[in-house]
Formats: sequence, C-alpha cells, structure tokens
Amino acid sequence: MTSGTGAPGRFDYCPWLFRGSASEEERQAQLAWQQGLVKRLVEQGGEAELAGRTFVSPWAGVFTDRLRMGEGSYVAAYAYVTDDVEMGRDCTVNPFATVRGRVRLGDHVRIGAHSSVLGFNHSTAPDRPVHKQPLTSAGIVIGDDVWIGSGVVVVDGVTIGDHCVIGAGAVVTRDLPPWSVAAGNPARRLRDRREVPARRAVPQGLDARLERFADRAREQAAELLGRCRAQGPDGVPAFADRPGAPRTVRAVCDAVEIAQLLLGAPPPGTTAEELAALLRGLQDPGTGLVPEFGAAPPALDDDAAMYHILCVGYALDLLGSGFAHPVRAVHALDPAELRARLDGLPWRTAAWRSGHWVDGIGTAYLRNIEGFGLYAEAADTLFGWLLTHADPWHGMWGRPGAADRWLQPVNGFYRLTRGTFAQFGLPLPYPERAVDTVLAHSRDTAFFGPDRGNACNVLDVIHPLWLCARQSGHRLAEGQEWAREQLGRLLDRWQDGEGFSFALEPGGTREQMPGLQGTEMWLAIAWLLADHLGISGALGYRPAGVHRPEPVRKGLTRPR
Repeated sequence: MTSGTGAPGRFDYCPWLFRGSASEEERQAQLAWQQGLVKRLVEQGGEAELAGRTFVSPWAGVFTDRLRMGEGSYVAAYAYVTDDVEMGRDCTVNPFATVRGRVRLGDHVRIGAHSSVLGFNHSTAPDRPVHKQPLTSAGIVIGDDVWIGSGVVVVDGVTIGDHCVIGAGAVVTRDLPPWSVAAGNPARRLRDRREVPARRAVPQGLDARLERFADRAREQAAELLGRCRAQGPDGVPAFADRPGAPRTVRAVCDAVEIAQLLLGAPPPGTTAEELAALLRGLQDPGTGLVPEFGAAPPALDDDAAMYHILCVGYALDLLGSGFAHPVRAVHALDPAELRARLDGLPWRTAAWRSGHWVDGIGTAYLRNIEGFGLYAEAADTLFGWLLTHADPWHGMWGRPGAADRWLQPVNGFYRLTRGTFAQFGLPLPYPERAVDTVLAHSRDTAFFGPDRGNACNVLDVIHPLWLCARQSGHRLAEGQEWAREQLGRLLDRWQDGEGFSFALEPGGTREQMPGLQGTEMWLAIAWLLADHLGISGALGYRPAGVHRPEPVRKGLTRPR
C-alpha cells in the first residue's frame, strides 16, 4: 500500500491481495485515504459512499460527481473514474481501466486492465467543430457476474446482461442479453455461456478435485519453498530449484511466483524488500540484462539472460518493485540490426530457440516502455517482421522437422507470442490455422500420452489454444477435450511437501525430481487447462507473473 507519494506498491497494482495480506498499519492508511477521498468529493459538491472492505489506490484518478462502491469492490492504480459511477458488491476496476459518464455496475463485475467503459458521447452535427459539440449520456448498465476482459471498449447506451463474458479487445456497441459470450470489433455474440458445461463435457466432480488440489498446494507451499532455500550473496536468502542443486536466478523468481500464487505473500522467511534488492542488484547497468549468479555481464545471445528479462521483471512486479535500469542492449538495436538478427535466427531447425529470443526482445520493449518511458523504433520493426513472416497455411513461424515434426514450431509459437502479441494485447495473425497445427501436434504420441508430456510441451500447447480462443471458437471442443485429459493427469502427480517435477512420469532424472521450476509451471498450466474448460475459479488462484493471462499493455503505443 502506498500513501500516494513515491511509487505505487504491490496493492496498488494487485488490490485483490489487499484483503488477505495487508497489515493493520496498511489497512488504517487505506481507510484514512478513503476518508480523505470522500471528503474531497463532497467538498466539491459531489456524493460518495464507500462500503466496507473496499480499496481505492491513491494512484487512481477518481473525480466523480457521484460514487457508490459496494462491499469488497476495488479501484486499482492508474484507473480513471469520473462523473456518475455506481458499483455493486465485489466489483473490480483493474489498472489503467477507464470508467466515465453514467455507469451502473451490478454485483461481481470484473473490468480488465486497459478497458474503457464510456457512458457518454459527443454530438456529431456538422455545424460546429467536435470540441464544441455538446456531450450526451444515455448511460451504461452492466449486470451481475460480468467479466469484461482486458482492452475492451464499451460505448454509451449499451446494456450488458447478467453473467456475460466479453473477450479481450472487444468493442461493445450493442446490447448483449444475459449469459452472452461475446468478442470482436464490433463485438458479436458467440454463444450462450450456459451451453459450455454440456459441450465441454467436464466430468462430474472435477471442480471439487481442483479445489482439493489447490487447498493441498496452499497447505504445503511453505514446506516446499523451505526445502529449496539456499544462501545467497551477503547472507541474503536465495533459492535452488531443488535440494542439492545450485542457487539460480530463475529459482528465486519461481519461489516468488509460487509464494504469490498460493500464499499471496513473499516466500516465508524472506521479505519483499530483500528479495527485490537481490534481483535488482544483479542487473548489469550497461546492458540492462541480468546474468546468472556469479556470471560475467551477458549479451543478447545468452539464453539465460534473455529469459531473465521475463522472470526477473515479473518477480519484481510481484514484489512491488521493478528493474533498476532499462534493458539498454535491446533499446539500442536499430531497425536494420533487428531485422538482420530476426532473419538470421534458426527458424527452420530451432524454432523454439528463435521464439525464445523474440520472447526476451518483446518483453524488453515492454519493460522499457512501462518502467522507463523508452520507446524504440525497432519495436515497430519487430511486430512488422512477425506479421509478414507468419505462415498463413499453418499459422506458425518455422517449419516441421523430420525427427520431431511440429514440436519446434509449436513450442516456438508459444514463446514468441507470449512475449509479443499476448503481453501487448494484440490479435494473432492466423488463429484458426494455429489451432489446427497445435491440435495436430497435441496428438503426437512421441510427446503426449498417459506418461508423456513435460511441463514445456504441455504449456506450449495449452497456452496457444487458450490464447487463440480469445479470438476464435475454431475447434474449441477438441482443445477442451485435450485440456480435460491433461488436467486429470496432472492432478494425480503432486508430491506432498515437494510439488511437481518438470516431467510428470516416474524416474530418477533431474526432470523427474520435484522442484520449483516444475511446480511453478504446472500450477500455471493447471489454471490454463481449467480456464479453457471454464472452471478455473475452483482453483482460487490466478497467475500474475510470467504466465499471467491478461496483457500488460494494450497495443504498441508510445508512452505519454
């Protein structure tokens, strides 16, 4: 929690954590802030009423004539709320969202990051300039139990019925009846949400299995994290993937992600401040890259350093901090140099490694924009290259190989799209063709079966299926059937007090031993599989780090 000075903290960006994790001092500071906000709004001639258990970030722009917030509702940092807004119980306005005009939200409404709910408009008569046109306001009404994804625009005059789900990036220009699942620009109704259980054929009791699994994981989280504690530099706690393994940067980040996911706090025995200082101190000021413990300053061809852009950046987010320096090695790439590097990647033989590099580059652009206001011209070059090099026949970058068939292109697709299209909330170029290819790969018995399918390979199938489903319902039932099989498999492979191994099949190899990497990945995979089946709520957690479902930024736009 912040006081409105300095920089926003963890609760400002992740206010859903406030209720369960805030200290008494932080609760009192939030209460005092709310009292001051209500006083300011009333003194300005408005009305304001905030029920219990609400949270309003001091970094939100709240300038309303009338504000009503029901029990348990929150407004996150950099949200913009004006005019006449009424929220029911347990409503959320996430970071960078805009709610303006006359807006009525029912109970349990979720408004994703970077969305705009605009309950007003300008007249457009040709007799005067737009800036002199009068404002009109028919108002917006949103019913109960509505999820508005990230980057959605809802225009004035629209009514969204109860229980609707609006896909990321949609533009809602017309009323939607209750239980609608809608997406697109303009948004169109894809199906009735009540049809999902029958079509997805979720086994009876799977929700209960998910709940029991998540409860078990939460109960054992402190134990599995404790077994992987290692001594870092200068006595600062660090982590190893598993007992006896060397400490690594990734293990620290995995520990932070697991603790946040299951406990809503830093790993037991550590503090957010000391872990953030450890990770920030590793960053090389010259390149902005993060080397492995004890390694020399890295360059852009260092695979570990490229992944650290992601895992360290997101771990610092969860710790309420951020990079100390921009990723200068990426910012310095000019468009011609970037194109040459992209052309030179081994797309035909090693699409996964190529996608891994793009993943790091795209995330570096994101971090430089979000954290430092640095926009590189080469970022436009990156997305232009990707759009013109995606194969319209199979939706991938790269080609299948004689030995591993679609493994490299599909795994590369996941890494590439995560760092670019997914994080920036941009549509994929050929989602239907990508689904065809990913489903074909998912049936390859060399990689998938009752005792086959490691964390990378399963993640590299479910994330593309999940991401493509945000744009298209193409072959959705087939992907859901595969997700159901994988979910049933992984729920039986948790090892008490130790978590998941990277490869779920039994054996004595490193990949078959439980550790932080396997646990972090499979927890995120479980959420994606369950969400593809429409039952992720049973887990009681939602990834907020490397595998977060929401984009960080809507579009490739210059910072203001």
